[in-house]
Amino acid sequence: MYLAVDVGNSSISIALVENQILKKINLELSQNFTLEYYEMLFRELFSDVKIEGCIISSVNIELNNILKYAVDEVFGISSVFLDVNSMNVGIKINAKNPDQVGADRIANVYAAIKLYETPAIVVDMGTATTFDIVGKNEDFIGGIIIPGIGTQLKSLYNNTSLLPEIKPKEIEKVIGTDTESCILSGVIRGHAAAVDGLLTECKKELGYKNIKIIGTGGYMELISKYMKHNFDYANVNLTLEGIRLIYELNQK
Repeated sequence: MYLAVDVGNSSISIALVENQILKKINLELSQNFTLEYYEMLFRELFSDVKIEGCIISSVNIELNNILKYAVDEVFGISSVFLDVNSMNVGIKINAKNPDQVGADRIANVYAAIKLYETPAIVVDMGTATTFDIVGKNEDFIGGIIIPGIGTQLKSLYNNTSLLPEIKPKEIEKVIGTDTESCILSGVIRGHAAAVDGLLTECKKELGYKNIKIIGTGGYMELISKYMKHNFDYANVNLTLEGIRLIYELNQK
């Protein structure tokens, strides 16, 4: 068995894998988490299994050394990072700077190719909402990045003196009748409209007759309720699946 770890900007997902994902744990990030905390966490979570390897996909460089040291120390292994420069990621990256493409986005594209149909647009709704475009030749050809709904809500709270801090949740009507409902409608329904508009523009620019839309990310279920586009495939574990598949590709 091995671990697939997806480190985002606001959370960490850890999957226990043996040919498939057997168990998944999601953790909120905190600046107070220390090396000792992660060592204790891994010991508690996986005390009853033998971990023989670990792959870490990270967009949070501040945590990289801490997590790797904790994993390696607890399990007596040498974990690896998902890195386009040091391993086979299974795809051609047609970007100006391939090494600057986020590891999570590479994982999303590889999972889309292996699990679904292409060409495709992968929409990952997390701290940021990203669009990853898989071309007809099963290559990464670019994408889009916009602030996610949690980021937008925090920005309104942090950069205004009167607007309250609000957690994302469903909103029934477009027109709000108080401050909270006005903000929620603007951020959540506005985000859905932005995603819809960008999907329309992407499909127009690509010119493909049949392109699949794949949804993932922690906010996927909430935002999709207000979208005009439907996802052809929805998989909240898509990034972890891509990390898993890339790790297994490099074990052959």
